[in-house]
Amino acid sequence: MIATERSAGEWRSELERELKVNILNFWIRHAKDESNGGFIGEIKSDMTRVPDADKGLVLNARIMWSFASAYRLYGDPVYLEMAERAFDALDCVFRDREHGGLYWMTDAAGRPSQDKKQVYGQAFVIYALAEYIRAKGPRSGEALEWAIEIYRLLEKHAYDPVYLGYVEALARDWSETDDLSLSGKDLNERKSMNTHLHVLEAYTNLYRVWKPKGLRAKLAELIDVHLQYIVNTDNHHFQLFFDDNWNAQSGHVSYGHDIEGSWLLCEAAEVLGDQARLNTVRKEALAMAKAALAEGVDADGGVLNESDGQGHLDDTKDWWPQAEAMVGFLNAYQLSGDERYWQAARKSWAFTKRFIIDDEHGEWHWQVSREGVPNPAYAKVDPWKCPYHNSRACIEGMERLEHFITKETVKS
Repeated sequence: MIATERSAGEWRSELERELKVNILNFWIRHAKDESNGGFIGEIKSDMTRVPDADKGLVLNARIMWSFASAYRLYGDPVYLEMAERAFDALDCVFRDREHGGLYWMTDAAGRPSQDKKQVYGQAFVIYALAEYIRAKGPRSGEALEWAIEIYRLLEKHAYDPVYLGYVEALARDWSETDDLSLSGKDLNERKSMNTHLHVLEAYTNLYRVWKPKGLRAKLAELIDVHLQYIVNTDNHHFQLFFDDNWNAQSGHVSYGHDIEGSWLLCEAAEVLGDQARLNTVRKEALAMAKAALAEGVDADGGVLNESDGQGHLDDTKDWWPQAEAMVGFLNAYQLSGDERYWQAARKSWAFTKRFIIDDEHGEWHWQVSREGVPNPAYAKVDPWKCPYHNSRACIEGMERLEHFITKETVKS
């Protein structure tokens, strides 16, 4: 039998081994910056370290989330040490004690190189701090105070009280800025799907550990914003960029974000505990999973990166859509019992094992061609290449498969 026909128990064991041995161990062994503290900003695909590379806020926040989550699961002090190291880097290097919030980028020595307040980055710090609190880290009280502080800064400065949602970025002092985009690949627009998806994710995790009525209302509103403005209900894909009034500025489709968003919206509605919203979200999540499977999944089970909405594909395959596809299709199977989604999730994992996991150096390749050939131009570690998507996919997959095993509902 091929790998995609193995039992749920065997699959769960594979995910646990991948998480502990190949992903987390890679970061423990290779990512620490012993000269400047924290974590190195870049390691190339051949494992060449770039000691003078700038360090990204997202990389450090995602490392913290990954190891806090691992510590929550296993209680291993090695994982706590990594989470604490990331906590210290965020607190001592990225934190702006004059204006609040955190810098977007620093140089290798820890001096701000991009000091704007990117809302996406602030959200990931909230996400990581909330996970640290869930893991009962020794500084949980401090972490909660800091998470609440960032949340209130976003609501004060980034929230749009007229049209709803959040602006992409602000200057260091939280004044308006024209430098809005996340990266050179993104449009310089006022609002984006990507930022809103991860504010949703951050507020969901924060609501797990802190439940004021104000945060509950904001989380409910974010769910509604996704359903009303970000999802294109004609084709069940996320729209990517918007002006203030939610007019779409691009027709591109990101299949990885679609399938990721399908399960993150479900998670948000489940944590919120609003049955009416949950019913609506689950219906849309299944429609998004159906569209992603029909249009964005290749014959080999790998997820294609993007379409321009007019038939032109970016048919390369990055690491993170593969991670999100496994979870998203497992979620769709849980919601529907439709065997197509179970098989799609299995094929996604089979593709990942065959082409994405780096058996030579550890961790995952950033990108492979449609034929599965790794692109050496992409780094193994950099401001965007972090352990969050793949470690979370393993953790989510393990938890969902454990449910299946316990319920004995999975057909091997």
